Amino acid sequence: MKKTIHLFKLKLLVLGVIFSCKPNDKKVIREVKKTKPNIVFIAVDDLRPELGCYDSDIAITPNIDKLASTGLTFNKAYCQEAICSPSRASLMTGARPESINVIENFKYFRDANPDIVTLPQHFKNNGYETVHTGKIFHKPAFADLDISWSRKPAYEKMTIKKENTPGGYALLENQILFKKNRANVIAKYGKNAPRNGLGKGPAYENADVPDTFYEDGYNAELAIVTLKDLQEKNPDKPFFLGMGMKKPHLDWLAPKKYWDMYDPSKIKLTNQNKAPTDGAAMGLHPSFELRARFGIPKKGPISDDLAKKLKHAYLASISYIDAQIGKLINAINEEGLRENTIIILWSDHGWHLGEMGIWGKATNYEISTRVPLIIATPNMSQEVKGKKSEALVELVDMYPTLADLANLPLPKHLEGQSFKPLLANPNKKWKDAAFSQFPSPALREWAANPLSKGMRETYFGPLIEEVEHKIKTQQKDKWDRNLFENYLMGYAMRTEDYRLIVWKDYRDTNAEPVFIELYDHKTDPNETVNIANKKSELTNTLLAQFNKGWKGNVAR
Repeated sequence: MKKTIHLFKLKLLVLGVIFSCKPNDKKVIREVKKTKPNIVFIAVDDLRPELGCYDSDIAITPNIDKLASTGLTFNKAYCQEAICSPSRASLMTGARPESINVIENFKYFRDANPDIVTLPQHFKNNGYETVHTGKIFHKPAFADLDISWSRKPAYEKMTIKKENTPGGYALLENQILFKKNRANVIAKYGKNAPRNGLGKGPAYENADVPDTFYEDGYNAELAIVTLKDLQEKNPDKPFFLGMGMKKPHLDWLAPKKYWDMYDPSKIKLTNQNKAPTDGAAMGLHPSFELRARFGIPKKGPISDDLAKKLKHAYLASISYIDAQIGKLINAINEEGLRENTIIILWSDHGWHLGEMGIWGKATNYEISTRVPLIIATPNMSQEVKGKKSEALVELVDMYPTLADLANLPLPKHLEGQSFKPLLANPNKKWKDAAFSQFPSPALREWAANPLSKGMRETYFGPLIEEVEHKIKTQQKDKWDRNLFENYLMGYAMRTEDYRLIVWKDYRDTNAEPVFIELYDHKTDPNETVNIANKKSELTNTLLAQFNKGWKGNVAR
């Protein structure tokens, strides 16, 4: 009898807490109701760690910096392939690029893996509402809408319309340039030229328009109204909300107010504008992606004046998406959700802004494979908040980590490792190495596809001939067009102190390396000199470690 009375009183107490709350006292109500953490999953395209919280001396990113001050920042996080689709497919499936047979941009991961369970799908299967706005998977055709996501964003609650201008440009003159350039390219090279990435508009724009004119501003607003819709329709159900920011991917379109945040006289260019001494001739591309833009030289160097404008545009794009991320985080706080929400921010790969003499992603070097990664969890200790971890982590680790934090079972196919222990002890001894790969950048289109006939017949023909000549001169009797264009893979291993890049035929796991690069980050953090031949004993030691693969380099 006493037990019954006690339980009755306890129920009355809980009800009293709930009903004594004001209607807008969301925080207290949700603390009573929810047990599983929400996930807010923020993806940023082409963002290298050019952020205040990563010690950038110029980037203005107060919102991301504030997130970092409440979470843990990983200083040595690496993607698995420095191009959009393979990187995102690897992260979202928790498997490495070759395991899922996605090493090019235009391959859909489900073609070879129809039954693989993705990260949001796993949360969906375990009782979560899953929804996203913007770019999470590579492109709309690969978005996996019916399988990975439980619902659509709350489009019906948007009070602003999505702009749909030619090329996404706000300025009429740029819209005209975009259409004219595309028409000229098609007339000259055929209707497939746009598929090869040709016929683009200007590389940047800074129109005096509201944030929501460009797609990232619109998608941030859509994420916010969707967040509110989730709480209105089913506040008891945990959610996985993805928000994908397209910038700072080309084209760099950002409202003028973000451009005006930067003083052009303070924008510095890299002094590392040459290829690595004794580096692989096939390791660097001729900046195909940027050169396809209207107004960019199709060959030869980028002038300093133009380079400064391009870097200015990249920085403005970063500040633009930083503001959108801040809006979403503010909405999370206003909804009273922060104390039960894990926020994770990541980029799919880095970007060369003139480093090594090129512009773009799509290499195996540090500047292209190192990414920002920040995570803030509700139960993170004050001692950890605002700290940086030097542990080696990979984007493929994100799936097992988030599942681990939500107490979900880990699918057997995963090829990453949960870094949950690092959230309690950022200095814990961790992986011995991180792994990335990219197929012969010099002889691939920037989407990592083999060079098409169309590319050779366009204005890129002379550039391709030039890089071919360099490769033939360096590789001599090892040169084989079929191998170098279609099957040569650069495999990069990043240890605490070194970067090893092994170039070999990916069809044969036992094939001898065609070429090896080694960079010492203790003395050469910018990877300017390949020391593989000068340090043969060290190279052989690292090769032995490389041959153990990712499984032989996990944290024990």
